[in-house]
Amino acid sequence: MSLVRPSQQMRSLGVIQQGTPILHRSAEPFDLPTEAAAAQAVIDELFGAIDRIGRVHSFAKGMGIAAPQIGIPRAGAIVLPPTAGAEPIILLNPKVTAVSDETDEQYEGCLSFFDVRGMVPRPLRMDVTATALDGAVTTVTYEFGLARLIAHEIDHLGGLLYTDRMRQGVHPIPVEEYRGTGTSWTY
Repeated sequence: MSLVRPSQQMRSLGVIQQGTPILHRSAEPFDLPTEAAAAQAVIDELFGAIDRIGRVHSFAKGMGIAAPQIGIPRAGAIVLPPTAGAEPIILLNPKVTAVSDETDEQYEGCLSFFDVRGMVPRPLRMDVTATALDGAVTTVTYEFGLARLIAHEIDHLGGLLYTDRMRQGVHPIPVEEYRGTGTSWTY
């Protein structure tokens, strides 16, 4: 009986894997509200992927997925906060507009290369603008683990992976060596 690697499992659930060119290209922004129907279709596809993934894996730290990870080159992502009952955060055309000087370094995983985890420095607080389907632009401040999740997904929309953010000389470790599965980030 062969063991299915986490990345193979994610691939079988429709998640594009590392090495695929779409993960290294900037996503195309939506022209909202003109493209509201197209943006809603992408949101629906992302929720479908979240549902498939959630049936086989739980995420104590919360989780997110960006449209390029499911083969759609558009600037949309969804983040599920780790707090039970919290509403999903829908990000259309998100942009980081301010970050705190305070940072920390925590392990992150990525659905597009789920066999490893890597230590990634991120700001502890950041402001993000995003556009709603009706074209309204809002700015929200995110902190700590939620800021980390949001930054990770916005990076995907810019063609970056968390490995692009790791300090020089720091490398991901195999998931089998990672000891934080099932626990929240600590601050």
